[in-house]
Parts: sequence; C-alpha cells; structure tokens
Amino acid sequence: MELNISMLRKLLLMLVMVFSFTMIHAQEKVVTGTVTDANDGMGIPGVSVVVKGTTIGTTTNIDGHYTLSVDASATIIYSFVGYRPQEIAVGNQSQINVILSIETENLSEVVVIGYGQVKKSDATGSVTAVGEDDFNKGAITSPQSLIVGKTAGVVVTTNSGEPGAGATIRIRGGSSLKATNDPLIVLDGFPLDNSGLDGLANPLSTINPNDIASMTILKDASATAIYGSRASNGVIIITTKKGVKKGLNISYNGNVSVGEVKKYTDVFNGNEFRTLVKDRVDNYGLTDFALTRLGSENTDWQDKIYRTSVSTDHNVSVFGNVMNTPFRASVGHTIENGVLKDSGIDRTTMSINATPSFFDDQLKVNFNVKGMYIDNNFSNTDAIGSAFEFDPTQAVRNGNTTYGGYTAWVDLAEADQLNGAPINIATHNPLARLAYRDNTSTVKRMISNIQFDYKIPYIPNLRANLNLGYDYSKSDGDDNTDSRASWSYREPEQNIKNYDRKNQNTLLDFYLNYTKEFGEHKIDATAGYGWQHFQREGSNYNRTIEETNGTPNIEKTTAFKNENYLVSFFGRVNYTFMDRYLLTATLRDDGSSRFSKDNRWGLFPAAAFAWKINEESFLKNVKQVSNLKMRLGYGITGQQDISDNYYPYIPVYRQSEAGAYYQFGNQFYSTLRPNPYDADIKWEETTTYNAGIDFGFFNDRITGSFDIYKRKTKDLISEIPIAAGTNFSNFLTTNVGSLENNGYEITVNYHIISNSDMSWEIGANLTHNKNEITSLSNIKSEDNNSGYDLGGISGGVGNNVMFNTVGHSANTFYLFKQVYDQNGMPIEGLYNDKTKLGGNVAGNNDNKYLMKNPTPDYLIGITSKFSYKNWDFSFAGRLSLDNYVYNNNDSNRALYQNLYNQSGYLANLPKSVLKTNFTTAQYWSDFYLENASFFRMDNITLGYSFDKIMAHKISGRISATVQNAFVITDYSGLDPEVDGGIDNNIYPRPRTFMLGVNLNF
Repeated sequence: MELNISMLRKLLLMLVMVFSFTMIHAQEKVVTGTVTDANDGMGIPGVSVVVKGTTIGTTTNIDGHYTLSVDASATIIYSFVGYRPQEIAVGNQSQINVILSIETENLSEVVVIGYGQVKKSDATGSVTAVGEDDFNKGAITSPQSLIVGKTAGVVVTTNSGEPGAGATIRIRGGSSLKATNDPLIVLDGFPLDNSGLDGLANPLSTINPNDIASMTILKDASATAIYGSRASNGVIIITTKKGVKKGLNISYNGNVSVGEVKKYTDVFNGNEFRTLVKDRVDNYGLTDFALTRLGSENTDWQDKIYRTSVSTDHNVSVFGNVMNTPFRASVGHTIENGVLKDSGIDRTTMSINATPSFFDDQLKVNFNVKGMYIDNNFSNTDAIGSAFEFDPTQAVRNGNTTYGGYTAWVDLAEADQLNGAPINIATHNPLARLAYRDNTSTVKRMISNIQFDYKIPYIPNLRANLNLGYDYSKSDGDDNTDSRASWSYREPEQNIKNYDRKNQNTLLDFYLNYTKEFGEHKIDATAGYGWQHFQREGSNYNRTIEETNGTPNIEKTTAFKNENYLVSFFGRVNYTFMDRYLLTATLRDDGSSRFSKDNRWGLFPAAAFAWKINEESFLKNVKQVSNLKMRLGYGITGQQDISDNYYPYIPVYRQSEAGAYYQFGNQFYSTLRPNPYDADIKWEETTTYNAGIDFGFFNDRITGSFDIYKRKTKDLISEIPIAAGTNFSNFLTTNVGSLENNGYEITVNYHIISNSDMSWEIGANLTHNKNEITSLSNIKSEDNNSGYDLGGISGGVGNNVMFNTVGHSANTFYLFKQVYDQNGMPIEGLYNDKTKLGGNVAGNNDNKYLMKNPTPDYLIGITSKFSYKNWDFSFAGRLSLDNYVYNNNDSNRALYQNLYNQSGYLANLPKSVLKTNFTTAQYWSDFYLENASFFRMDNITLGYSFDKIMAHKISGRISATVQNAFVITDYSGLDPEVDGGIDNNIYPRPRTFMLGVNLNF
C-alpha cells in the first residue's frame, strides 16, 4: 500500500512537470522580421533586438533580418547608435518589421560642450556650432581657415600666405597683455597644448580639415568655465567625423589649386631708376660715382622671386560597420607649394575612429588616433625685402657664374682699407637669398585618446566616463647658409644650424554623469577629476665649417627640458523646469605647477540662466515666433599659459653667452646666473558678464542671436623692465594690472527660398569689441611715463611705435602728428608741438599722441548659399572697419637716403617716396599710420552634385572655387589684413583657383 502511494506521488509530480513545460512552451513564440532604414529602405545590420527587462536578445544580420524566441507578453527594444530606438509589444505577432529613423537631434539639434553635450535649445551659454556644410570652401589646409568670418565674436587672421602659416584666433578680443590670447583647442575631448613647436609655424595644421565634422565655439564664461584655468580666451571644440552603423562606404575628396600673387609693391623699374639716380646726381649733389654702379638691365625682382604655384590635396576615407563596430579610417596627402619660390609643405595624415558598444550598449567606447608627417621647406623671406630694394638695373646673373650684383656689397671706394671686404648692410640679390639658404624641417605628430562611457548597473541614469589621451609631437630642423652667400662672405664658412624639439601631453579625465527627470523637473549633473602632464624638450646645435679644410667649429650648443602639471576637480549641474526655465552652475578647481604653493590653486565658478519665452502661454500659439530664448551668464576663468616662462616663481639659472665669459689666465669660463623671478606671481583671472537672446521667426525661416558682454581681467601677466644687475635679463614676468573688454555680437540667417528644387540662404554676423587697460603697476617707460613701449619695427634697434598705458586700448599706436604744407605734402621732421615747449619737438616723447590700434571697431561676415536642383553657388566675405596699420615697408624704405650709400651700393625705392619726398627716416610720423579698412571676398564656389551613376554605385560633386578672390581697400600697402598691425616684409596671401571632386562609393 505504501509503495502504491509512493508511486502515485511520483506519477503526479511527473504530470505536473510535463504540464508546466507544455504551458511554458505554449506561451513562447518565434518572432522574425527585418529592420530597415527610414531614409533608403535598406536593411540595417547589427541592430540590437532585446527583450525589455532581460538580457535575452540577438542582432540583425547583414541584411537586417533577425529571429528571436520570445514570450507573447514581451516587449522588444530595437536600438542602434545614431537611430531613434523603438519598443514594440509582441502580442500575437509572429513577424515584426521595424523602420528606424536617424536620431536627428544628434545631427542638428545638439551642441557639444565641455564634458558632454546638450540640446541646442537647452544651451544657457553663448555657444556657436559650425558644421561641415557651413565650412569655408577652397584649398584649406588648416582647421581655423574653415571658420573665418563664420561666427560673430571670432576673428581669425592668417599670419601670412606662406604654406602652413600660423594663424591668430581671437574670441571677443584678447584678455592678456603678455600671456597667450589663444583659445583652448579641444579635439575629440582632448584639450591640446597651446605651446608651439619649432619647425612648425601652425600646430593646428597637423589636423586634416577633411576629417573635421564640426567646430563649436564656447565664448562666454558660463560655457567655458568648465575648463577653468585655460578658458579665459574662449574654447574651440573640434569634433571629427565618425563611422556609421551600416554598410561599407568609400569616399574620395581631392583638389588641384593654382596660386598667384595679386599685387606687387610699386617700385621704380630699371629705366625709371636710372633716371632717378641721374636726377639726384644732377640736382641733389649725389656723387657721380653712383652712375658707375648702374647696370643696363630692367629686372623686375618681385616677378623673379614669385611664381604661379600648383598644389594638390587628396583624401580617401573608408567608413561603415564591421563586426558591429562603426568605424572610420582616412588618409590624406597634401602638397602645398608657395608663391615664393622654393617654399612649400608635403603633408601626410591618417585618422582612425572606432565606436564599439558592449553589453547591450551599456559600455560605449570611442577610440581616436590621428597621425601626421610633414616636410617643410621654408624659403628665405628676406628675399621679399631684397626684391623691393635691389638695383633693378642689374641682371639676374653675371653670365653663368655669380648672381647679378654679387659685388654690389663690396666697398670699391675704400677697397684698400677694407681689403675688398663686403658691406653687410648692402642689399643682396633676391634670388641669391633664396638659393644660398636651405631651411627645412620634418615634423611628426600623433594624437590619440580612448573614452569609455559606462552605464552603471542598478543605478539608472548614472554614467561613468574615462578619457585617456596622449599627444606626441617631434620636429627636426636644419637651417644652413651656403659659404657663397654674399651676406656671410666676410667669413668664408658654411653656417649650419640644427635643432630638435619634442612635446608630450598626457591626459586622464574621469567624471560621473547623472540625469533624472521627475515630473516637470530635469537634472543633469556632472562631477569629475582631470590630470594633465606637459613635457617639452629640445636642443640647438650651431656650427660653422671652414671651406678650406672642412673643419667644423662648434659655436653654440644648448639644450632644455621642462615639464608642468595641471590637476583639476570640476562639476556642473543643469536644471530644467517645465522645459522652459534652465539653470546651469559650474565649478572648477585647478592646480598648476607653474605657480608657487601659495598661489597654485584657482577656483573658477560660473552660473547661467535661460528662459524659453516662446514656450510661455502668451507666445506658444503665436506661429510667427518659433524660438525666443533669453540668456544670462556670469563666470570666472583663468590663465596659466605664461609664454615660454614655465616657472616664473623660482630662479632659473642660465649659462652665459660666449661674449660674457670671464678670463682667468689663458682660460675663459662661463657663468651661471639666475633670471629675474617673482615668487608671488598669480593666475590671470577673467570675470565675464553676458546677456543674450536667441530668436527664430516664421518656423525658423529667420534665425539669429544677439549677445552683449563685459570681460574684466585682473592680475595681468606681463614683463616689466628692471635693472639687469648680474642677471642676463632686464625683464621680470609678474602681475601688472587689469584689462577690460566690452562688446556685442549679432548673427542673422535668412532662408529666402526653401523647396525641393531650389534653396537660398543668406547670413550675416557683426562683431564689435573694444578693450581698455584699466590699471598698471610697476611699469615705467624710458621717459618715466606710466606704461611701456612695444610694437618693434624694422629700421634701427629698439624702435617701437606702440604704447600700453591706462585708459587706452592695448597696442595703441604712439606717434607724432605730422605737419603738412599748403599742398598737402608732409614736411620732413616737422611735427605738432603738443607740449608747447618749442625746440626739438621730435626729441621729446611727450609730444607723441596715443592714436588708433590694429583691432577693427567692427567686423562683419557675410555668407550666401544658393542651390537649384544639382547646382550650388556660394560665397563668403568679410568687412573690417577701422583697423589701423603702420606701413613699415614705406617708413623704412621710401627714403631718398637709401638710394645711394657712400660705401658704394645702390638700392631701389618704393614709389611712395614721391608722396613724401623724405630724405631721412621719420619712423614716428603718423603719416605711416593708415586706416586699413577692407572688404575681402574669402571664397566663391560653384558646384554640381550627381548621384547614382555607373550602375547606381557612385555619387559625388565637382566644384570650382576662387579663394581670396578680391580685396577692396584704401590701404596703400600690399594687404590691409596685418596681424599685429605692423606691415613689413609679409609673405603675400595668394589668390587661389581650385578644382575639386568628391566621389562616394
């Protein structure tokens, strides 16, 4: 009986198990389907298909198909990076086809900010993003050229037209007198080092513009304070292109360009020069010997040193998805030849980006590596000045031997006393200048970083982000002067200079981010830690080699190595109420090893408020107003980039120069002496107030913004003159005063036409900025005025034409007021007697006037983009008003005394000498200070797009661009756009004609 009961129990248990299994099996079902792209209907491989609330799931195959066993009551989540996710309840469905749309918010409605991103509509600070479609077109080899004239408040000036030339970027004016005024550059989350590298004129030229997707400019302190001590001059965030989530794509982008010099300095030609010399002999007492120095040629030396340059740029990129990993890889090769003969760069770049995801997108990785190799060939730019001055009656060559005029620098009149030695101050044959100097460099750079973004389990909405980065750059250069060079012929030796530099920048950033929505409230909080280590080292090796025996003579060898650290703690909270009231609070605490322990840490707070007025009930139903947002911001930022003085708070000992050796017996000994230092030097600190409004009307057909700001910088870092004593330097780096910038910005864009066949959009931006030095301490000029001289010019040692003092703009010109005769000609040596003391007016600096400065009062950028079906036409230009330039080319060269030197050589003159008839130099005459207002048409582009050719496999675009098309100005010099405001021997910016093609496979 007991056995039967036991058997019954076992039988019942087996029946229950079978029944349970049957029920479970009955509730599960197999679901199949295809996930496609909403744009083209093609299947998307690698889509995550996961049962909500579980780890059960699969991914779509190469055609977008999937199969999944699920419970009928389950909900499936379909997700893919770059697409809007979907959730679908299974129910009684056995086939579920899903169409995913691109997450448009990621493409156009999101702006990148420090350590994160926000919807454009939720940005509380002054932030402007420029995307690929809006970049400047043409033969562009450096990132900053992409945004010239595109953004209010941002002034970009290329320093010259030389290949790879540096550029000056100013956001809302400069905040410093002597420390850097360059903005912080953040590349894919990696803050770069602003220090330069010998042998590389422009550090940003190492980044291929073809790899850039967008550039975001953070302008006010509420936006930049998250970067603390390096954000006083604004921040530019560069985001490079990434891979896509489907397929495999190949893109080629290439162009060929031709450059030409638009304008030459107007000098006397050979015939005019002979007439001029004869006139000076006949009527002005010039010695007859000058006539014997004239040649019989008519040589245009500027035409001889310049050329029509041909440059090429080729870029290939492969992007797509491999093994569920979006990636992009690119390689570029640029050969940019300059219009000055023998100048050019040969650059090769590569870039790799991969963004894999793991654990159902719980861990996202963003890996970037960029490499660059560049060969620079720097022409001897002294040839430009020589081309202005060299005797146009001389031949290029004397037969097939020496360059023409090779002996013009030999003092024939006093050959017995000088034994035929050369006159070093004589002008040299411009082509010899180019031929007998070989100045080259090789630069390598690698920038890499990897970011891990991890959704922390069991704590919804909490993410941890780790960013590790390394930036390595190295340059090697040679600057050699041939022994045949006339300017070094006094010593029959070959001069050889070699140098090498190495910079390293190591980064560790870690932060936590928490987002939470509850009711009408939303919080986005970030807190983190940052660590950066900067290392720089290099050496110089200078020597001469005797031509007779080839024996090297080491003249000077120097080496240096330095490093500094930056440690940071930062946090930010974004709070949104009712999706219309937005508040941002930021705090960063930076510690820099460049300052003493007492001044090492700086605290940088910021706050901003924004109000979406168009979301209020009284405007929400007003269709004409699509966007209206008010912004208020306040913040403090710092400055720790102190030029080349890495540790100004401690004495740095330097070895004496050869001329300062001490002799004991027959031996000469060098000494070690400390440079001046300030143990109490502090951060520069800039406080910014900003008010702005963003607007959009008629469904954003008209959009724009207006900002007004005030920036106050205290504890300005600068150099002050001191008694040298036993030190090598008579300048001390210290805190000297305060500076204030005030301005406003306006941006307006208007979509005039927008339909399927035709579109036309125009845009304009206006910038107005004025700065003023509000206090200075411990600084006295040579004549005991409060302030100091700057703005060195050619023509004598220590000649300056600018003065910084309280109550005036930085870099204000400081000159005498020229007196003119009744015919409007300047009277040589006669100036306005400001002091009313009489006597030698030019001998008293108190008679000088503080005048204008190089910064324009207004800068206006204009753009237009028009398209009709497959054709497009665009242009971009800039108007600069009231930027002043001192014409040093004329003040130093347009003088009759330069025509003939009693040592026995002739020099040509600019024809502008006829406007003054000056015989001797009048360096401090305001005659040479000109209003250089200009309008420059930066580029004009015509393009034609095509798609689905060659069996529907190729699309692309062909285009023609004129870059630097024309300039309208009253400035008498070659180019009114002069960085620093002093025009002298500047490598001309060429006009460039470019043909480009883009192919997509």
